[in-house]
Amino acid sequence: MTLVESLLTKNPCYTAGRKIKVKGLMLHSVGCPQPSASVFVKNWNKASYDRACVHAFVDGNTGTVYQTLPWDHRGWHCGAAANNTHIGVEMCEPACIKYTGGATFTCSDLTAARAVASRTYYAAVELFAMLCQKFSLDPLADGVIISHKEGCARGIASNHGDPEHLWTQLKQPFTMDTFRADVKAAMEHEKESEVKPVRYNKISEMPGYAQPTIIKMVDKGFIGGAGTVKDENNRPADLDLSIDMIRVFVTNDRAGLYGA
Repeated sequence: MTLVESLLTKNPCYTAGRKIKVKGLMLHSVGCPQPSASVFVKNWNKASYDRACVHAFVDGNTGTVYQTLPWDHRGWHCGAAANNTHIGVEMCEPACIKYTGGATFTCSDLTAARAVASRTYYAAVELFAMLCQKFSLDPLADGVIISHKEGCARGIASNHGDPEHLWTQLKQPFTMDTFRADVKAAMEHEKESEVKPVRYNKISEMPGYAQPTIIKMVDKGFIGGAGTVKDENNRPADLDLSIDMIRVFVTNDRAGLYGA
């Protein structure tokens, strides 16, 4: 994950200078067809922009995270009580969608849209894993990691449906339950990496989000290890892949480089 500090120092939320004790993290998506985080950073960094302010944006083109408030700053991201307890992070959305009313949209390029949504999802997973470690949060504990939609259901956020509306209409396998589980897995893998560099030989040992990509690459003959040891599915058990290599493969797969 690439993290860039771009604090919205002119935004009234920033200048108000209120602090919070971080008790949770709230995931949003921007609700408009704009994949570039820098557009929001530019437009929101004004003294006249007093409608909203979040802690970070995840860029849809690159997955880069732009931090826009100090993490313990009180944000204006959900319109209700969770502003006092939760960090708010916005995922940018694909340029090829068009909202037709409320949270409903049409999409002119499903492949491109899914690539953007996947990119922001996995970058947000890494960011939330980092923040959970920073603030000693359990990602699976009740109310710690929630979406804006879930916050609304709890009565601590305004009436929004994001980001689930994006994943559902793009027919992606993402839910907030998968997100929380992926954050937990990312934290565990990070701990393992701190002890020693991890090499993955069997597909079943790899992070869950990466396994479909590696299965595809093996089955298509793109990678194969030495070919001397097989796993329970008769696939190579000597792939010897680092987590960085796996992430590159997954990113390429989301971009459609390996086909269906």
